[in-house]
Amino acid sequence: MRIAAIQHDIVWEDRAANHAALAGHVARAVEQGAELVLLSETFSTGFSMTPGIGEPEGGSSAQWLTEQAQQHGVWVGGSCAEIAVGEELPFNSFVLAGPDGTVHRYRKQHPFTYAGEHERYRAGSAPLTVQVGDLRVTLFVCYDLRFADGFWALAPDTDVYLVPANWPAARREHWTTLLRARAIENQAYVVGVNRVGTAGDGTQHSGDSRIVSPLGELLAEAGDGEMVLLADVDAAEVARVRARFPFLQDRG
Repeated sequence: MRIAAIQHDIVWEDRAANHAALAGHVARAVEQGAELVLLSETFSTGFSMTPGIGEPEGGSSAQWLTEQAQQHGVWVGGSCAEIAVGEELPFNSFVLAGPDGTVHRYRKQHPFTYAGEHERYRAGSAPLTVQVGDLRVTLFVCYDLRFADGFWALAPDTDVYLVPANWPAARREHWTTLLRARAIENQAYVVGVNRVGTAGDGTQHSGDSRIVSPLGELLAEAGDGEMVLLADVDAAEVARVRARFPFLQDRG
């Protein structure tokens, strides 16, 4: 399956503007053969802590993802601030929409307390792995990348980890290093998509998106501008790597 990672800028807290801008990126990715298209964390607003930034679960951002998936006949995903029924604070919700109208949600389990995310967003409580064609795809969001145990626990049933982010430029080396580490130690593909540009709170983002092979090889990488990364991933390659180097069986 060909996966597209769209590294993009975000108009601060303007869903309509971001949906309009990203529609062209999604179309170009599909034109290049992508069957799964990944956007950044909080793709429709930026990583905002503004009170009231959340939208109802299944709101405009999720609807847009669903429309894009159905229009192009592909999978499309990214995270957004969604408020579940009966809740006051939103989840940082990774919404993955399928071409048949199916919608899956993973709620970020590790709020970024260093920036106060835990005061504005609820933490999710459960991991999520989705069958996408022949691939077993596990969803994480940004800061989750620092917590290796979550990736380890799901490795036996994962071919590809998807990690949308708004990772700051100040810690770009952490981002690129951890993406490769998670691929190598779990012998699975890792697709890390980071935004570029300056957020409304002044945070700088350098992109550095990556698609990494189960052996830690860089299949596609980006600098600091908007672009579409593409790579072909194969569940059979994950199986081959794990059979040749059966390291996971020694994990305690």
